[in-house]
Amino acid sequence: MQIAGVVLAAGAGSRFGAVKPLAPFRGRPLLEHPTAALLAAGLAPVLVVLGAHAAAVRDAAALGAARIVDCPHWAEGQSASLRAGVAAAAAAGADGVVVVLGDQPLIAPEAVRRVVAAAGPDVDAVRASYDGRPGHPTLVMASMFDAVADLTGDRGARDLFGGARVRTVACDGLGSAADADTPEALAALEALPGQA
Repeated sequence: MQIAGVVLAAGAGSRFGAVKPLAPFRGRPLLEHPTAALLAAGLAPVLVVLGAHAAAVRDAAALGAARIVDCPHWAEGQSASLRAGVAAAAAAGADGVVVVLGDQPLIAPEAVRRVVAAAGPDVDAVRASYDGRPGHPTLVMASMFDAVADLTGDRGARDLFGGARVRTVACDGLGSAADADTPEALAALEALPGQA
């Protein structure tokens, strides 16, 4: 199977009050951390979906081998970013897409690999859980790509899981799926163990 990676980083981050993807975290821009985790896990291609701050992020973030996907309709909400990323992955021939958020700097490559390892023909999606709570990374298989294309508003893949065959994989001790909606939340993440 060819499994792509998608980092959703197109939103304006209005609650953050600054260009969130470029906020410093452990010496690097925030967005570089989840992107590096997907690359380290061996996913290909890794696609970073940009929108509100695309020009600034292109200039300042080192995204390695990841490719940028522009999301001109980012203001519609998370669904627009997810649609753009999944469409680009499908066009590249991917059988599935691992989705993470651009403000999740402690996503671990090991968690990504564990989620991918749980994929198979009997599931439509695989999601990580931490302390029994579902989170990212989330793997969406090609069987759900059409449903993703129909998403609207500020909705993500989990809104499709009601009638889907979803497997949950415990990733306790493998980083954290916590995100940083505010500078205070980002500062709190600095104190947690995980990716450097």
